[in-house]
Amino acid sequence: MKLKILLPTEILLDDEVSKITAEAGNGSFTLLPRHVDFVAALAPGILSCETGGEEVFFAVDEGILVKRGVDVLVSTRGAFRGPDLGQLKQAVEEEFKSLDEK
Repeated sequence: MKLKILLPTEILLDDEVSKITAEAGNGSFTLLPRHVDFVAALAPGILSCETGGEEVFFAVDEGILVKRGVDVLVSTRGAFRGPDLGQLKQAVEEEFKSLDEK
């Protein structure tokens, strides 16, 4: 599958992936390459994907995920990439602190 994570100011990810796990309002779900076309309203939470045998994590704000054929598009107002959940948590906390100060 070809995953693109789109932010208002940049494309955070544009890569081939073999698995995507995300969270919607009614729970988490996983997409594999032969999954039917799919649309979901994402809840704030963790989105993970497997690329090249490696799992990559993103903290995402509310957004929309659309799977059509091999293309999966995620559009969100905010997202952070982290190599592991610990570093991702720290990045999110720093960003929220910065937003609170503004």
